Amino acid sequence: MDLMEAMKARHSVRQYDERPIEAEILTALQKEIDICNEESGLHIQLVTDEPKAFSGRMAHYGSFSGVRNYLALIGPKGRDLEEKCGYYGERLVLTAQQLGLNTCWVALTYSKVSGVFEAAPGEKLTVVIAVGYGKNQGRPRRSKSVEDVSNAGAETPEWFRKGVEAALLAPTAVNQQKFRFTYIDGKVTAKAGLGPCAKMDLGIVKYHFELGSGKKI
Repeated sequence: MDLMEAMKARHSVRQYDERPIEAEILTALQKEIDICNEESGLHIQLVTDEPKAFSGRMAHYGSFSGVRNYLALIGPKGRDLEEKCGYYGERLVLTAQQLGLNTCWVALTYSKVSGVFEAAPGEKLTVVIAVGYGKNQGRPRRSKSVEDVSNAGAETPEWFRKGVEAALLAPTAVNQQKFRFTYIDGKVTAKAGLGPCAKMDLGIVKYHFELGSGKKI
């Protein structure tokens, strides 16, 4: 499964089987985490066999069950932290999908468990991503159109439309899809709208756009 196939196949999953993730798959995922941390300066950590974060009332309210593994997205505090976590977190989400795992971005409905991950002075935990073997593969969500979120049209190149189409496959908080891509004079800009986790969503959709278009923003 290549990254474009993973992007199309991946949907949010909240119910998981409690079977452990095989060692070779954890090794492959950790390798990609290490690469992402090296590139970004983030401090993303994989937490395994830890059920407490998703055993509280909030997790049950969010319909989570069986979650024992998750990614903790941590990095130095700064204006670009959320966007950067979105970009590299989604890169890891698609890697997990390629490895046969399921995932779900989680901003609120989990509990912080002491001692299972490290946030150094000046660092902040932004969100976590549940990861494991889903009891199902999730389902597609309703989506806006390319025209709703961009200026794609007869005057823009085909690669730009493909990038926006890929961005529309990205997960966003409460499926809000509050972002906009604009193509002017050969240059692409991406802006976040207003809403919960909008900056993180922008990082997620930028990664998707780059995969779909083959162009860096």
